[in-house]
Amino acid sequence: MKIIDNEGNVSACAPEEELHVIRHSAAHVLAQAIKRLYPEAHFAYGPATDAGFYYDVDLGDATISEDDLPAIEDEMRRIVKENLRFETFELPRDEAVALMEERGEKYKVEHIGDLAPDARITFFRQGDYVDMCVGPHVTYTKALKAFKLTGVSGAYWKADKNNKMLTRVNGTAFATKAELDEHLRMLEEAKLRDHRRIGREMDLFMMRDEAPGFPFFLPNGMVLKNALLDYWREIHHAAGYVEISTPMIMSKELWKTSGHWDHYKDNMYSTVIDDEEYCIKPMNCPGGVLVYASKPHSYRELPIRAGEIGLVHRHELRGALHGLFRVRCFNQDDAHLFVRPDQLTDEIVGVVNLIDSVYQKFGFKYHVELSTRPEDSMGSDEDWARAEEGLRTALEKLGMDYEVNEGDGAFYGPKIDFHLEDSLGRTWQCGTVQLDFQMPQNFDLEYVDADGERKRPIMLHRVAFGSIERFIGILIEHYAGKFPTWLAPLQVKVLPVSEKSRDYAREVGAALDAAGIRVKVDDRDEKIGYKIREARSTDRVPYMLILGEQERDGGYVSVRDRTNETHQSTLADFVASVRAEIDERRG
Repeated sequence: MKIIDNEGNVSACAPEEELHVIRHSAAHVLAQAIKRLYPEAHFAYGPATDAGFYYDVDLGDATISEDDLPAIEDEMRRIVKENLRFETFELPRDEAVALMEERGEKYKVEHIGDLAPDARITFFRQGDYVDMCVGPHVTYTKALKAFKLTGVSGAYWKADKNNKMLTRVNGTAFATKAELDEHLRMLEEAKLRDHRRIGREMDLFMMRDEAPGFPFFLPNGMVLKNALLDYWREIHHAAGYVEISTPMIMSKELWKTSGHWDHYKDNMYSTVIDDEEYCIKPMNCPGGVLVYASKPHSYRELPIRAGEIGLVHRHELRGALHGLFRVRCFNQDDAHLFVRPDQLTDEIVGVVNLIDSVYQKFGFKYHVELSTRPEDSMGSDEDWARAEEGLRTALEKLGMDYEVNEGDGAFYGPKIDFHLEDSLGRTWQCGTVQLDFQMPQNFDLEYVDADGERKRPIMLHRVAFGSIERFIGILIEHYAGKFPTWLAPLQVKVLPVSEKSRDYAREVGAALDAAGIRVKVDDRDEKIGYKIREARSTDRVPYMLILGEQERDGGYVSVRDRTNETHQSTLADFVASVRAEIDERRG
């Protein structure tokens, strides 16, 4: 593919740049199409993104809805068919402002005012449309072969809620129609797996306008959540962790000492108690520090591995809230490890291996990033260098491939982040290991070493699930609600074919319940076909037992699993098989 840059040079496009150039060019064609259909439109920003492209538009008194997207797409296709050439030119600042004012582009004028005095101001033109842009673009519009508008949303100018709300038109584009079709297929599959829809169908959780961003877990959801937490407690006990619980509300002075107040206060909720200001915790770590500091420690006690399922609250903008993925309160499966310097590498290796075992349990692939010192950080250069080297050493000892994510560490230390991949190929950042020299220093934490001297422990922060609520949302979509038997809220549904087999169905249900298997007997006056469809599509139950007169008289059960295959079994053998599947937590 040939591209044109803002110097007017035409060259071949590098493969890794091609998709970005296509999407960037498609955003310009989108804007041109909108301008033709809505002449009073004014344009803000229109970048390419990892998912596609968008343009933020001020439509004046007009509106664009999902129903209008096909007409805009048709206009985009006409522009592509016209095969307009992308041409670039540069203007001095005053001429650039004059051009944008002449074309009524008030947002572009404001953007020029935000640029550095010596900034180059370049434009691209295709036909009757001119946009301020640094490029590059395809050379002709006909190079855009596969694009689709995907939705309409709102966006504040400059992402500032005090500014005007603009209309964001979203789209995506690919080099070929086959790639676009596959992407759209995946989007449709993602809609079918949407955890909000499945959560409603399976009665897992709900959201209410009375508590925006604060999820309610329903009985089925609590079964799922507790199954996860039982697993968490089991593997942490085996790995030598102790469990603690720390208060949800603590003094503002604590958060000043920890550094969170200076670096995170805009995301914290606070309240006044006895005329003093307190904060609702956004993190669990300062509470874990206070537990450590509550008594003296010897070097013989270290490492101390303290885990906590802690409920935290963080302020998120209402427009950013999204099911269980972005909420204002959630449980974090935190653990804080206090270690000696000679234990550091082995403890990091142990944490990474534990997180790896968790992701393997759910069948997740993942990749690892080492995130280094951000601009807004605390601590000395020496401490940061030691911390980053400590994480690198552990990763190299593990022989683990990793990427470096410059400047994305926590304000108190570098971290290893785990980005897991779900069944649709989407990535999620969940697990993390953070190395912290700062908080032990801020709270003057100590232990008495073998030589009798007081030393400073190193603190490791880590999570495996991350947010329990978010992880549940990921699992819902990963499995499309068809959870492994050990996680499934309902593990077996017993379906009597008629009234004649109801008593037998209740006996079977009672036996399963006594064996600790989550079971429901559907003895409603409904046709068996309806009951089977509901058990499969709504309950997404791993096993159905379909019981008629033959099963009753023979004293056996007909088992239908998720493959829709049916086989006969004795009740004892079925119970033993399901119990083994649950006890071994098979995937």
